[in-house]
Amino acid sequence: MDRALRILGIELAPGVRAAIDGHVRLLLAWNAAINLTAITDPADVARRHVADSLTAFHLIRDGSHASLLDLGSGGGFPGLPLAAALPATLALLVDSTAKKAAFLEAVRQAVGLADRVAVAAGRAEALAPSGAARNAGAGPGAGRDVVTARAVGPLDDLVELSLPLLAMGGRLIAWKRGDLAAELDAARRAGAALGGGEPVVHAVPDALGLAGHALVVIRKEGPTPAGFPRDPAARKRRPW
Repeated sequence: MDRALRILGIELAPGVRAAIDGHVRLLLAWNAAINLTAITDPADVARRHVADSLTAFHLIRDGSHASLLDLGSGGGFPGLPLAAALPATLALLVDSTAKKAAFLEAVRQAVGLADRVAVAAGRAEALAPSGAARNAGAGPGAGRDVVTARAVGPLDDLVELSLPLLAMGGRLIAWKRGDLAAELDAARRAGAALGGGEPVVHAVPDALGLAGHALVVIRKEGPTPAGFPRDPAARKRRPW
């Protein structure tokens, strides 16, 4: 973990590091009961989960980041390490599996993040603001500054799920790897219809040992029409 932080140019306060370490300990303790991760070696967890999550630290910190929503948080990555490392950010961790949401709730309480991290058990489709709040950055039900998504789904699907959740100027940050050409083309089509800008790909440093990993950033540049996101069946019938 120390080596990864040096490569990423991140300095974590002792309390932040303790929160992240506590999250990992709870992840491994709960894993046998609810299958949170297939990665169980602590060094691999540090590199492939925690460091991978923190690759977005500078991207998020250098823009608006007062509020963050993490889609499909699962075992808490990337949402919990990022929330711990960004003390000015209020984070909402969303997972549709009740047992995983219960784990996230236990972690946020145990590691001292309960004042800045909330958990929602449900699907992203149910969280999209409506009316005037849909594209706003303040007020009840307002859109978020950042939506993160790691190992959740294809990029065009993430665009459709995320843009309705974002305030104007907010950003989707998606963790991706491998050949992204086809996904980027579909994401451009979805973005053009839903108010998204051109996808920007940021490669992850090779020295981390995460070959082929990248972060794709899509900014919300225009209003998202009503009626999105569609339900999963509609998205499957009519993909971008």
